[in-house]
Amino acid sequence: MKKQLIAATIISAILLPHTSWAVVAEPQDEREHTEELVGLSSGILLGAVIAGPVGAIIGAFTGTMIGKTVGDEAEIADKNQQLVKQEHELIETQQQLIAMDLQQQELVQVSEKYYQLQTNLAELNANQQQTLNELTIGMNVQFKTGSSQIEPLFKQQLDNVAYMMTLSPELTIDLTGYADRRGADQYNQALSEQRLAEVTQYLVLQGIDSQRLQGRAYGATSPLHTEQNHENDFFDRRVTLTLMSPGAELAAN
Repeated sequence: MKKQLIAATIISAILLPHTSWAVVAEPQDEREHTEELVGLSSGILLGAVIAGPVGAIIGAFTGTMIGKTVGDEAEIADKNQQLVKQEHELIETQQQLIAMDLQQQELVQVSEKYYQLQTNLAELNANQQQTLNELTIGMNVQFKTGSSQIEPLFKQQLDNVAYMMTLSPELTIDLTGYADRRGADQYNQALSEQRLAEVTQYLVLQGIDSQRLQGRAYGATSPLHTEQNHENDFFDRRVTLTLMSPGAELAAN
């Protein structure tokens, strides 16, 4: 009975200071001190029951250590939760960066394809213009003296021109008719107009829209050479065809 009274006195002496101190403690420390008090009280009671006053003192210190351990474990658990949350946020950030990197790579690929297409288009236009220039050189339909009939050799040439225009609907043709210097000017003018009409009509029969064919006749007013002779007269009896792209036609106008 005496031991129990002594133990109760020790318990009161130990608990009262802790209780008073806990009342004035800051709110953020309440959980930590509560855990210590729980451990302290549990230790004192356990020690008092087992070993009397001495056991109560030893139990008090032991209980305090138990309470601190419980508090430390709770703090560690909170930190672990924070670490897990931060790890998830880090993973999400990494995934976003990977997605952005993939988008950047796709943009680079699209840009490279666009540049390649532009390069190919420029090469195609250059090749087309070169082809037009090559076809334009020597594209003259020659005629016999006083005739507007197209010879078979030149019909084949006109077939090639019609095929080229079918492949390139944007192209037009500028035609000019001429005559040599033999004969009267009025006759030569009419003959050059007839030659121009024959060539134009032939191209229309090959499927070329007449709106794509522009022509004018000059009679004997534009000879290729200053000297007149049999050979030069042959080259003056002609209809000249010039393929025109939209840009070249605008420049010519």
